[in-house]
Amino acid sequence: MTPLLSDKQIDIIRNWLGTGSINIFGLPFAGKDTHGNELVSIFNAPALIGGGDIMRNSVISAEAKRIIDAGGLSPSDEYMRTVTPYLQSEEFAGKPLILSAVGRWIGEEQGVLKATEASGHPTRAVIYLNIDEATLFKRWEVSQTLGDRGDRADDAEHALRTRINEFNEKTLPVIEVYRSMDLLIEVNSDADRQEILETILSRLLQLATV
Repeated sequence: MTPLLSDKQIDIIRNWLGTGSINIFGLPFAGKDTHGNELVSIFNAPALIGGGDIMRNSVISAEAKRIIDAGGLSPSDEYMRTVTPYLQSEEFAGKPLILSAVGRWIGEEQGVLKATEASGHPTRAVIYLNIDEATLFKRWEVSQTLGDRGDRADDAEHALRTRINEFNEKTLPVIEVYRSMDLLIEVNSDADRQEILETILSRLLQLATV
């Protein structure tokens, strides 16, 4: 395995990223939180910003909450009204943003691209952490034993299967849009944690030096 990038190479990525944003997608338990928080630390971003977290911590309709708790994606219009204004928070001004699956329904990516641009955090890259379902369920079983994700209704097995279907049907097309725009970095997330991070950084460096 190659060593982590040098300080000079990280600085190249920082300068390219500027106040832009990186959006991370993947199935549940693909490592979005793990690797997103690593990027937060490396690039001095305010925090990992997850669309689902914003919805769960906002005042939303009872129907949207029911859908989310069951593992589904919230209605697109309510999602966009709730999530995209959050990107304009004053505390984020002048800083890069690391986003976790913001805009997961086909069509929402256009609103997210406009919102990040308008807020001064243009989308610089989109990372897709790719794992298979067998790996997903192994990680889920470990998490259930550890109890390390709190009491999330959408982590129940029946809801998790719904989340997988929603991702395959609604979010994979979003990822393909970003691929067509040459923004996508696809990474095998069934690998050593350090190796995954090194792959992400190496691919970001490639984008930064095109």
